[in-house]
Amino acid sequence: MTTARPKRPLLQRWRGAWRRWSLWTALVLLVVSMLTTLVWLAGRYETSQVQSRLERDTVDAVSDIRTALTHNLQTLQALPTDSPGQLAWEIEAAELLKNRRELVRIELREPNLKTRTHAQSPYRPVAWDMRWRNSGHSELTIACANARRLSSPAYSSSYFQPHGDGLGSEMMELCVPLAAGGRTTGFLVATYSLQDMLINLVAHNLTRSQEASFTEADGTRLAVLGAARRGTRVFTAQHLLNLPGSTLVLRMDGWHSAPNLFPNVLTALVTAMSIALVTVVVVLVRDNRRRLRAERDLADALAFRKAMEDSLVTGLRARDLQGRITYVNPAFCAMVGFSAPELLGQSVSAPYWPPELVDEYRERQQVRLSGQLVPPREGFESIFMRKDGTRFPVLIIEAPLINAQGLHTGWMSAFLDISEQRRVEEISRASQERLQATARLATVGEMASLLSHELNQPLAAISSYANGSLNLLEHAEADGAKGIAEPEALQDVRMAMQQIARQAERAGRVIKSVHDFVRRRDRVRESVQAQQLLDAILPLIKLQARKLGVRVLTSVEPGLAPVLCDRTMVEQVLLNLARNAMQAMDDPSVRSRVLDIRVRRAASNQQSGWIEFTVTDMGTGIAPEVAEKLFTPFFTTRTEGMGLGLSMCRTVIEQHGGFLGYAPNVPRGTVLTFTLPVSLPDSEP
Repeated sequence: MTTARPKRPLLQRWRGAWRRWSLWTALVLLVVSMLTTLVWLAGRYETSQVQSRLERDTVDAVSDIRTALTHNLQTLQALPTDSPGQLAWEIEAAELLKNRRELVRIELREPNLKTRTHAQSPYRPVAWDMRWRNSGHSELTIACANARRLSSPAYSSSYFQPHGDGLGSEMMELCVPLAAGGRTTGFLVATYSLQDMLINLVAHNLTRSQEASFTEADGTRLAVLGAARRGTRVFTAQHLLNLPGSTLVLRMDGWHSAPNLFPNVLTALVTAMSIALVTVVVVLVRDNRRRLRAERDLADALAFRKAMEDSLVTGLRARDLQGRITYVNPAFCAMVGFSAPELLGQSVSAPYWPPELVDEYRERQQVRLSGQLVPPREGFESIFMRKDGTRFPVLIIEAPLINAQGLHTGWMSAFLDISEQRRVEEISRASQERLQATARLATVGEMASLLSHELNQPLAAISSYANGSLNLLEHAEADGAKGIAEPEALQDVRMAMQQIARQAERAGRVIKSVHDFVRRRDRVRESVQAQQLLDAILPLIKLQARKLGVRVLTSVEPGLAPVLCDRTMVEQVLLNLARNAMQAMDDPSVRSRVLDIRVRRAASNQQSGWIEFTVTDMGTGIAPEVAEKLFTPFFTTRTEGMGLGLSMCRTVIEQHGGFLGYAPNVPRGTVLTFTLPVSLPDSEP
């Protein structure tokens, strides 16, 4: 058994190949036999056409001869015979011989056949043997005897007549009886040359490949006209020329060469069909080879696709227009923990949907399958459940399935397990928050000296007002003991107390601003008015502005919608940009030190859903070599800087979906601009 198994597929392949080649051989033999039959039929048809044409030409030639002989007979009968000795008859007869070259002699004879007069053709001299012509056995005597008996014109049989130049030709006599008063008064005899009859009566219809001749019944040629034989095939047509008293056979031979490649339209069509059939057979053979090669290529492509799909880590799933799962790859099965048979055909709900989200996913699937919502090209996130019940996030990218006819047949989805990506993002977010907290602490450290100076003023004022209040109270007690009331002193004490409260509130605001900026809070996006963002950082900005002699200007466009942002992060961005702008103006060459902070709608569209923040300074500007690395992490132009401020600012703005950029200010300085999205009424945190 082990030895028979490998032979059976080989035997089956051999039988299949033999059957395929036998069919092709039968087709080729059938086509060859059909082509041979068509070519043979075309040749037969061509032969019949040539023969038919020659038959028609022979009939036409006999008709022309008969017509010419009848015309000549009428002309002969019109000659005057009442005065035979007159010169008029001879003149008319000579004129007739001159016009009708097939006639060589005209004679007028007595009833006993004695010659009265005659006229001779001027074109050919003939040595006439008058004794033979007048004998009782001559063809002329026999023809006139028949004419007397029939009382009508009669022709004689042909005979050979020598010429004066040593040659000769076949002649034929026409005897026309002349009658008057019911009795024969004589005979009019006309002699025809058979050769001249062919030349003058038949030659104009002959082609170069034809030959005409008068023959006897046994085939003996009497006169011949035409070219010599020029072909490999001879076609012959014969037709009787029945004359009163005699019968001639007109024979026409036609020579036709062997059929050419295209002898006529039919042969050309047959040849074209033959070539077309052969071409079709060749094309079928080539198409069969291409089909076999395409099948092998398709099998290789399917094997390659299967190997590629098995090696993918991206899950693939195909669904038809009714939502039924028609295909899943191994990566998708490994991702959700279900096998392909457990997933194929599922449509109402998938086993990898979390139970608490089934209703939501069904509604989303109905909307997707109805075509009302086109899936985003960048994909969307969802939550799946493995077979063991664990949940994991996935990124789904969907595209329509279009078949070869351009019809939409379903949807193809690609799935990425983003659990690890989310874990890395959380680690990165925690690290970023720690860096931001460190940066805030460093900023607070730099502001410590400013806070001490700023707090000294309200504290000194509080101390002065408190001492003054104590002195006023002591004076008031002393005067009260004496019984003297001083309302002005009480009024001064009240004013001093108000100043103490105001200065204490001022110091508290400064400390609270630093405390709110430093302390760490959870990242929560909320709707915040732009003015609130500015109010939160203005005390810190003004601390450094007083030290550097910078005038701070703020402008908020009225009627602005709140922005959706992480308040702490955006406040840090504004503070970093403002501090960098003020440090850029800390130069002796800068005399006009103005920091301008403006908030307005995005300039590109007044109905846009973005708010634009600009921080403008009058500093020295940004050099081209610095501009290339302005937002690069750890790049700084200050010796005490860490190079993280602008880099973190751009990261924060881009996380909000906005854009952070810069441009030169006119006449000097720099404009830093960033955008934040507007908080829509239905936005969720």
